Amino acid sequence: MKYTTLSNTNIKVSKICLGTMTFGEQNTEKEGHEQLDFALDNGVNFVDTAEMYSVPGRKETQGSTEKIIGSWIAKGNRDKIVLATKIAGPSPGLAYIRDNMGFSKAAINNAIEKSLKRLQTDYIDLYQLHWPERKTNCFGVRNYRYFEDEQWQENFAEVVATLNSLIKQGKIRHYGLSNETPYGILRYLEESKAKNLAQPVSIQNPYSLLNRTFEIGNAEISIKKNVGLLAYSPLAFGILSGKFLNGRKHPKSRVELYPQMARYNSIEVDSVVKKYAEIAKKHQLNFTQMSLAFVNQQPFVTSNIIGATNLNQLKENIESINITLSDEVLKEIEAVFITQPNPAP
Repeated sequence: MKYTTLSNTNIKVSKICLGTMTFGEQNTEKEGHEQLDFALDNGVNFVDTAEMYSVPGRKETQGSTEKIIGSWIAKGNRDKIVLATKIAGPSPGLAYIRDNMGFSKAAINNAIEKSLKRLQTDYIDLYQLHWPERKTNCFGVRNYRYFEDEQWQENFAEVVATLNSLIKQGKIRHYGLSNETPYGILRYLEESKAKNLAQPVSIQNPYSLLNRTFEIGNAEISIKKNVGLLAYSPLAFGILSGKFLNGRKHPKSRVELYPQMARYNSIEVDSVVKKYAEIAKKHQLNFTQMSLAFVNQQPFVTSNIIGATNLNQLKENIESINITLSDEVLKEIEAVFITQPNPAP
């Protein structure tokens, strides 16, 4: 395994992070524990979850992932991992999580207490804002649209102060952002600097061969302001493993089980995936590992969040850390990207 540190901290994290949103839906508690044990045995010390998980979000399973991780932590595993979780932003479909959705002081304090209880721990290493309170272009929305009737009132200063209060209380060590834009990152950095408070140390956004929108504006900020990317969906729900090529079906996959999650389903995606798969075949590379290695090698990436539903997938994903893509492969990838950039934003 390779390791790096969370930006502006002394916390060492594995370059591969275990994503857990299948725990409680596609994976049982036993399977979740097996994945955690396997990841740990193979050098992965970074685990990411969220209060809304498992996915897709449902009232019946909300918090199930944190509970599964919590029962594993209770076996004596807390000091073996760097633990990250997230507070959900406003969403009409998730109102069952809390009465006070959003990032008010009351909402954040309510959410952290519930996560700590489910996770059976006294502190979170990295506490993340899952998505912005304001309406902006994330979750497959390609371009920003202005809404004249938007009710959101800017409150970056209050959010930063609240998160810093949690740091002082010892409930969290650091905080990060997720599904954010350049505007959001800079406003959090500005407020942190103005008040001489701790700043966000990470940003968790989608990044893969099918979605490199992070490079448009966020990557420059990430590098120059030292806010490392925690890349999620690096395999685009398994699309970049090649297992769906030529119309193949996988009944237990997220793509098949949850057709409403159609972010990576399009003719454009299918076309470009075939081209990337051809590059892998030409250079005798495992397509899954080539896709993950591309993410691993980016200078703005702190850690690559992989997810799996079985140990064979997990092993394959983790072993991508041993792959270094040659300049020739990278040039061929870039040639495809130029002709079909970001088919799945």
